[in-house]
Amino acid sequence: MAALSVQEEELSTTADDFSALEERVVQAVEVVKKERAARAQADQTIETLRREAEEQGSLLAQTQEQVRLLERDREQVKQRVERLLKQIDEIAS
Repeated sequence: MAALSVQEEELSTTADDFSALEERVVQAVEVVKKERAARAQADQTIETLRREAEEQGSLLAQTQEQVRLLERDREQVKQRVERLLKQIDEIAS
């Protein structure tokens, strides 16, 4: 009978160990699921930010080109005004 009692205790301990292991596996699976979802969200955010950065880069290039054109136009207007002022000075003299 004593041997049977020891075997029952061992089975009970083994069952408890198995239940604890099973619970840890279930928790690990949940952690993995959450981490995968978080990674998918992070990947989506990264892709969105990449697209926005590309758009901003494109807008920056367009803006820089517009500034160059405006500076060129300003220089042309400045030269014309200077010529006109010179002609006015010649007439006034």
